[in-house]
Amino acid sequence: MGTPEFAVPSLEALIAAGHTLCGVFCQPDKPVGRHQNKLQSPPVKECAQAHGIPVFQPVKLRGGTALAQIRELAPELIVVAAYGRILPQEILDCPPLGCINVHSSLLPKYRGAAPINWAILNGDKETGVTIMHMAAALDAGDIISQCSTPIGPEETAPALTLRLAKLGGELLTEAVEALGSGTATRIPQKEGAVTLAPMLSKELSPMDFTRSAQALHDQVRGLTPWPSAVAEVGGVRCKVLGTQPEEGSGVPGTVLEAGKKGLLVACGQGALRILELQPDGKKPMRAADYLLGHPLKAGASL
Repeated sequence: MGTPEFAVPSLEALIAAGHTLCGVFCQPDKPVGRHQNKLQSPPVKECAQAHGIPVFQPVKLRGGTALAQIRELAPELIVVAAYGRILPQEILDCPPLGCINVHSSLLPKYRGAAPINWAILNGDKETGVTIMHMAAALDAGDIISQCSTPIGPEETAPALTLRLAKLGGELLTEAVEALGSGTATRIPQKEGAVTLAPMLSKELSPMDFTRSAQALHDQVRGLTPWPSAVAEVGGVRCKVLGTQPEEGSGVPGTVLEAGKKGLLVACGQGALRILELQPDGKKPMRAADYLLGHPLKAGASL
């Protein structure tokens, strides 16, 4: 059970390990395009179809239909990776070996929908993947195994997602083998150490230059590609896509430099160089190119 690109390496790892995949569940195709008149298949569906695996796309998991389909498939084990649906208890209880989940954080840290983004937003230097037994409470099940990895100082959420997806696939095959041999561990999560990673929203987008340059750099990396960090540059609302923390001082929000190297802005601590941005209604561009049409001078305010 999985939907986005993150789940594909887990599916491919199970196939490569020689397991029989009796079915794949993913969310329904989504309308795309300007007129929303085309349907786009989830990446997991495309992968499953390429391998001849039956695909199921229930609109909801409650109501009995999905449960009946699962019972007919009679899986020994259900593996979940970024499915985007909460499994009801009757499905959790269905397979003899239970249900396990590939979660992109070092649980109990960052339970929830956006663990990768929040690890970057909070300036963490390390994250990882957890394989866990699923329970009724969100991401609260016992841990089977974990693998940690450093977060690069320039690494964005999409780049980290790709790395964690690959790590998740590798760790998953080891966990499934352990389940099959009866050697899989069950390590209860420490409830006192739980932190949450709620869904992202546009309320997180506005950049506050009274914060440190590093915190704003983390905001830009963590909110890529959506909802994106946003600032008003030269009177135009822009998504800020690429930045670099530097030394510098001044009243927060004041332009220190504006030219071929982009835009250097004073922050509450240090200064932030804006390297790439996207004005509303325009394509992404280098900040230096944007300044050609929207000139700013040192001393201006963002």
